[in-house]
Amino acid sequence: MVYSFEDLKSSNNFFLLAGPCVIEGEDMALRIAEHIVNITDKLHIPYVFKGSYRKANRSRVDSFTGIGDEKALKILAKVHKTFDIPVVTDIHAVQEAEMAAEYVDMLQIPAFLCRQTDLLVAAAKTNKMVNVKKGQFLSPAAMRFVAEKVADAGNRQVLLTERGTTFGYQDLVVDYRGIPEMQRFGYPVILDVTHSLQQPNQQSGVTGGMPQLIETMAKAGVAAGVDGLFMETHENPSVAKSDGANMLRLDLIDDLLVKLVRIRQSIL
Repeated sequence: MVYSFEDLKSSNNFFLLAGPCVIEGEDMALRIAEHIVNITDKLHIPYVFKGSYRKANRSRVDSFTGIGDEKALKILAKVHKTFDIPVVTDIHAVQEAEMAAEYVDMLQIPAFLCRQTDLLVAAAKTNKMVNVKKGQFLSPAAMRFVAEKVADAGNRQVLLTERGTTFGYQDLVVDYRGIPEMQRFGYPVILDVTHSLQQPNQQSGVTGGMPQLIETMAKAGVAAGVDGLFMETHENPSVAKSDGANMLRLDLIDDLLVKLVRIRQSIL
């Protein structure tokens, strides 16, 4: 079903944003969505399919950015229609908000852009749900002002995502105290499990990661009471065109979600 903001906010379970880092093709997107829909339906996890229609923030100019904006957005719309689920994608500039909103149910603001007022306001004015990732350089407390920019523009369908804080030049850490701190603002808080395990700024120009810690990171987030989880997943991360180093292999997601639901049930 297409979950609304209120559905996500009031769910007794955590909700899930998951899918490939970037849309690489229609068949691939539909296969991933179908796999995750099957397991989330069984576990009663509200599910939002995630896929970037274009990657604007890449370390190297020769990195893959997408298959074409309109083509990728139409694939996202097809996922929505085929499986009757909401879909989310990133936007990077003001003019992209209205364009992407024609195809998706939720707009996502990347962490590096979380303080860009014009971008936040443009996203808000589409009346879509707006998920803002916390900048690696911001404290959880500072995200209150980010959320207020969206709400003050007339849209209170705000979600905030923890995705790690810069630790040195090539690592990130998650301070789980930030989850209840951001929840106090009155908006659902998501833990971005896979991006929190990135190892940025590698000398090769390709971001590294620690996917072996995905289960540990996700378990800790659910135990801390997070409202939602964000995970990027791929059938074969080793050949993924973006962020393969920290993605979850698709065939591992079922077992992980079963464990996470058990943790959630134990803390209710």
